Amino acid sequence: MSIRMAREEDDLVETHEINVTPFIDVMLVLLIIFMVAAPLATVDVLVNLPTSTAEAQPRPEKPIFLTVKSDLSLTIGDDVVARSALASALDAATGGNHDERIFLRADKVVTYGDVMAVMNLLRDAGYLKVALVNLQSDGQH
Repeated sequence: MSIRMAREEDDLVETHEINVTPFIDVMLVLLIIFMVAAPLATVDVLVNLPTSTAEAQPRPEKPIFLTVKSDLSLTIGDDVVARSALASALDAATGGNHDERIFLRADKVVTYGDVMAVMNLLRDAGYLKVALVNLQSDGQH
């Protein structure tokens, strides 16, 4: 026969602390989701750029990209633009500031003559500051 005697050590002690472990777990899962989803959220025009060994220049806060795709269509940012409407589309993108630098990207298969034709359109529209965009190369061929 066993007898249990009441002892004060057996009483349950209340803790007044918040268990933060589930909160930390949820925050880490959200952090991983945003780290994976953020690069996928950026929309970019697919273009196969040539490479260069030139030193990279600092990029402005909101650059304006004019892209010549392999089918010779033009886009400003993500919007397709007709060649005849290029000047008005650039004016809308720059707010009429003709001193703003236009970053020209062209697919690797676009010929030099076609790139020069687009540069002539830029000059005729009054945009003389043009930067050519390429991919960085490690210097080996």
